[in-house]
Amino acid sequence: MTIDHYTYSLTWSREDGEHIGLCTEFPSLSWLAPTQEAALAGIQQMVAEAVADMQASGETIPEPLAEKH
Repeated sequence: MTIDHYTYSLTWSREDGEHIGLCTEFPSLSWLAPTQEAALAGIQQMVAEAVADMQASGETIPEPLAEKH
């Protein structure tokens, strides 16, 4: 499974003064960064690590929304 198929979004956090990277399929994960590019790269890395951990422990990995039938 590739993490590129997940649904990512970026938003500005006035409270933190940084951009937040989010992933719809992993709502508990987020990444703060000074630029949108860094926020996207950060959340993608977090998702990749979460998927690897889930695979290693035999957990069910969320299906990307774009691939649901």
